[in-house]
Amino acid sequence: MNCSALLSLMLMLVQLWPCSPNMQNHSTQNTDQSFTAVHRVKRGWVWEPLFATEEQTSMVPVYVGQLKSDLDKQDGNLKYLLTGEGAGNIFIIDENNGKIYVKEKLDREKKPFYILRAQAINKNTQLPVEPESEFIIKVRDINDHEPQFLDGPYMATVPEMSPEVTQVTATDGDDPSYGNSARLLYSLIQGQPYFSVEPKTGVIRMASQMDRETKDQYLVIIQAKDMVGQAGAFSATATVTINLSDINDNPPKFQQRLYYMNVSEEAPVGTTVGKVFAEDSDIGENAAMNYFIEGDSSDAFDIITNNETQEGIILLKKRVDYESKRRYSIEAKVVNRYIDDRFLEEGPFEDKTIVKINVEDADEPPVFTLDNYVMEIAEGAMSGSLVGVVTARDPDDDDCPVRYSIVHGMHLKRLFSINEHNGTIITTKPLDREIASWHNITVTATETRNPEKISEVNVYIQVLDVNDHAPEFPRYYETFVCENAVSGQLIQSISAVDQDDSAEGHRFYFSLAQEGTNNSHFIVKDNKDNTAGIFTAKSGFRRQEQFSFYLPILILDNGIPPLTSTNTLTITVCDCDTKVNTFYCRYGAFMYSMGLSTEALVAILACILILLVFFLAIVAIRQQRKKSSFSDKMEEFRENIVRYDDEGGGEEDTEAFDISALRTHTVMRTHKPRKKVTTEIHSLYRQSLQVGPDSAIFRQFISEKLEEANTDPSAPPYDSLQTYAFEGTGSLAGSLSSLGSNMSDADQSYDYLTDWGPQFKQLAGMYTSHRSVGD
Repeated sequence: MNCSALLSLMLMLVQLWPCSPNMQNHSTQNTDQSFTAVHRVKRGWVWEPLFATEEQTSMVPVYVGQLKSDLDKQDGNLKYLLTGEGAGNIFIIDENNGKIYVKEKLDREKKPFYILRAQAINKNTQLPVEPESEFIIKVRDINDHEPQFLDGPYMATVPEMSPEVTQVTATDGDDPSYGNSARLLYSLIQGQPYFSVEPKTGVIRMASQMDRETKDQYLVIIQAKDMVGQAGAFSATATVTINLSDINDNPPKFQQRLYYMNVSEEAPVGTTVGKVFAEDSDIGENAAMNYFIEGDSSDAFDIITNNETQEGIILLKKRVDYESKRRYSIEAKVVNRYIDDRFLEEGPFEDKTIVKINVEDADEPPVFTLDNYVMEIAEGAMSGSLVGVVTARDPDDDDCPVRYSIVHGMHLKRLFSINEHNGTIITTKPLDREIASWHNITVTATETRNPEKISEVNVYIQVLDVNDHAPEFPRYYETFVCENAVSGQLIQSISAVDQDDSAEGHRFYFSLAQEGTNNSHFIVKDNKDNTAGIFTAKSGFRRQEQFSFYLPILILDNGIPPLTSTNTLTITVCDCDTKVNTFYCRYGAFMYSMGLSTEALVAILACILILLVFFLAIVAIRQQRKKSSFSDKMEEFRENIVRYDDEGGGEEDTEAFDISALRTHTVMRTHKPRKKVTTEIHSLYRQSLQVGPDSAIFRQFISEKLEEANTDPSAPPYDSLQTYAFEGTGSLAGSLSSLGSNMSDADQSYDYLTDWGPQFKQLAGMYTSHRSVGD
């Protein structure tokens, strides 16, 4: 039941309830200019439930119902009035008898009811005899709407064994609370015998078990009919696309009961021998499968699953030999990766097949008896000593002879040779373990009849140690003893090293050599831990008597046979306390070796100091002279700068000065162009020694300055203002001064100065008078 139906029901209940159980009526008596008292009596309206049928069309108003007051005596004294929704235009009332009519066609789906108000008025007094009362006119429904399916188009994907598929729903715009106009009935137009639909709910169900592998999609047409399917009812249809999803109800099956494959005996491990394939009618993960090899036949072969193609790929697990075994028979099995427990009773979800593999004969290279060889030889063995033997044979039936050789690199020394017929390896020169304790060589075996068939093997040769190196000091010991040393004082700890190897570890024994035991001032004490201490055997030593002692120390190792060596320890006597200052001792030893005394060394140092002070003084004097000369030049430069603002006398004022500095490009002058002069005046100007701004020299100067700024590594990494000082040409009139001119004033005419105006009057007078005097 929808909201509009519920609202209509509530309004109808309100309408059936007495609208005015204690209606009041007022009786009024008219007197001349006076009123009588009004008495309250029970009055009421009388009407039946009012309904108006929708969609009715007529040229005359259609009767709906009648309102009546219980005071109406049918004498024509009462008048009925109607107000409210649609009063006057949709609904009208006969004011004499209270009958209500509808003038227009109504649509319940747009407005299901109307609320109006009625009033009864005494025609004589024009006063109401009944209070105004509200009532409802309900629009009665007719079957004028077709059913409509919701949420279309319909598509459902369900497992192929699922009983319930989906549900369709239709609606009808008619009133569900009145009649059967909105009561729908569902039926199946297309889809039998596989599907059925429940008439009242629209639930679609499978009528029988469906097999996706037979057909995976169905089109079902459902009809919804109102008025419970009665004659004259409206109907609508909807198409439902039903896709069956897969379930794992099919086992995999091999395409063949027997497979034949071949593999060459030369094939390396991991070679693909062949492929087997099992079909599964299911799809997706339900068709996923795993392949296995059953029994002992998996010794030489293995099988893996290609998850994309669902194929079983048989691989070579180990090398096969045609001469040893020529045929293999293996049993391959395929099993569904995911099994649905609901179908276990239908049988095992697996299958088996037989794969027969033939080994193909090939001309194989020689095969060594071992994967690699490890040999030993003692160091120092003479050339031609036996190291070991390698053996290889041809695995083919003809057993072809082989030839051996050693692969020699360009950077390797040829220390070994091999007999090409029997594989015997010998040395070509004695070996030294201390240089290299291991040698790795590569031996090849080649068939004599087919040189392309070659095999290689690594041979590792260990050089065994022989005790051929005597122990020795690990470094040079710098040993000192003070003159005031006491007897039994430790002055040095020593150790030893041996280049030989020792399986049990090195053990060294220390003692004084035979030649050092007679009248020795020192003793050697073996610490039994491969170290020894040197101690003084007397108290007091004198440098003047003996500056150094040479102590022969005998070191014995534990090799077989044991070797000994005599190492000399140099002990220097120092002038020191009991604590030795090694720097002072080294210094004293150096001076002693040079044959210089301390007094002589002090004198030498004093001379060196005097020479150094003298040299520094000369350098300081020269620096001072350079500074003074530079100050004089700066003063001279300042005297050459002349500043004046008035008109000078020309050469007389500046003849003692060098104005070449004023012509430098680094000075920037302010250019104030003058007025243009005539061509005659231009011909009389003296040419300036500076170049003008339009000159090619000026453009070259700017280019050079720009390039210098671009290539300057110290320039800032941003745009900056570059100031280029350049001496311009000045006025178009040229220079009025004779400075730097090669011509005298007498050779020039200055008559044009009189044409320049009052500003140049004084100057014109000076040069004009000068000319007249000259003349």
